[in-house]
Amino acid sequence: MSNIVAIVGRPNVGKSTLFNRLLERREAIVDSTAGVTRDRHYGKSDWNGVEFTVIDTGGYEVNTEDVFQEEISKQVQLAIDEATSIVFMLNVEEGLTDTDYEIYEMLRRSNKPVYITVNKVDSAKEELAATEFYQLGIEEYFTLSSATGSGTGELLDKIVKDFPTTDYKDPFEGLPKITIAGRPNVGKSTLTNALLDVERNIVTDVAGTTRDSIQTLYNKFGHEFVLVDTAGMRRKSKVNEDLEFYSVMRSIRSIEYSDVVIIMVDATLGWESQDMNIFGLAQKNRKGIVILVNKWDLVEKETNTTRDFEAAIRHKIGQFSDIPILFISALTKQRILKAVEVAMQVYEDRKKKIKTSKLNEVMLPVFEAMPPPAIKGKYIKIKYCVQLPTPSPQFVFFCNLPQYVKEPYKRFTENQLRKHFGFTGVPIEVYFRQK
Repeated sequence: MSNIVAIVGRPNVGKSTLFNRLLERREAIVDSTAGVTRDRHYGKSDWNGVEFTVIDTGGYEVNTEDVFQEEISKQVQLAIDEATSIVFMLNVEEGLTDTDYEIYEMLRRSNKPVYITVNKVDSAKEELAATEFYQLGIEEYFTLSSATGSGTGELLDKIVKDFPTTDYKDPFEGLPKITIAGRPNVGKSTLTNALLDVERNIVTDVAGTTRDSIQTLYNKFGHEFVLVDTAGMRRKSKVNEDLEFYSVMRSIRSIEYSDVVIIMVDATLGWESQDMNIFGLAQKNRKGIVILVNKWDLVEKETNTTRDFEAAIRHKIGQFSDIPILFISALTKQRILKAVEVAMQVYEDRKKKIKTSKLNEVMLPVFEAMPPPAIKGKYIKIKYCVQLPTPSPQFVFFCNLPQYVKEPYKRFTENQLRKHFGFTGVPIEVYFRQK
């Protein structure tokens, strides 16, 4: 198992800035607003050839009225449980606080290596001020500036030297990535927690609780994949604060890097324009798509309620209607395992490769029975076809006059591919080329 370094401390001491420095990219959201990081956030780093995982945690506070704090504290404790080593971050500008004492006592009880790290130390004056932290009863601390990177080398030298083993195994390498996307407060984190049977993500009835995209390993009931919970995506015109802008950008990037996108819809609100935008984004990036209508337990039902709701969605998504639509309740766990099975089937369909001989054996008779319409007295003859070696299904059909093949016939070809080979929930690209 790989070594895991958790960064722990009060809000706004610079944990996410250090996290980003260790990853050498802007992964965690950094903002002057206290409490920006709420969930645990994972990334991969290396120092002098030794690779390890880093966890950024939410700011730990006591005796606060913040609605999120109890949940943040759970997340911090889970990070400590997972970690090989713990970086306890303090801030020289604010000095030693009662909360720092409490956090240190909690960390000592973990019986794991704890590295006391004093941040925002940029000068000899601040080095002198940092001696205050000896009051914790410690023998050693590290001073650094996570903003400039000064001092991080000495800290990492010590952490890496103390690792029990330096073999790194990326727990997510080669696994399918399934991203849960949707508008704020549709139940994405509730679904993640229900699937994992652990409060992995913070769930409250405040829209926008999840601010980063959070990756977790799912390994149950014969399925293994990376589950990504994203921040709720509002329309850009409604994204007022910088913080939410970065959250939405993370969600978009998570969709771009995923294999399958689960689009969650609030059954009490129906399919809205922003759901259509998320659908379009997943489709444009050629991702597998599953639509989950959540909170179905809150809807009053009549004989055809489910059928009519599904028909309304299929009407709005238009031509690409071969998409699984499931009605679930993340809260009561109704049909959530079925959702996993369907998502994994879509993943398998997306990477499906059809042998060239089989493709021609099936498709050429289809074209002979229903050839493209003749244009200006010219007949279009399709000679053979191949599937391209791309991550999502793309097919090339070679013919004599590709410029005359119109959009309706391309759709006909796509529908025939789906009819004979499946590809449920997967966008298909069809090209006609000169032979």
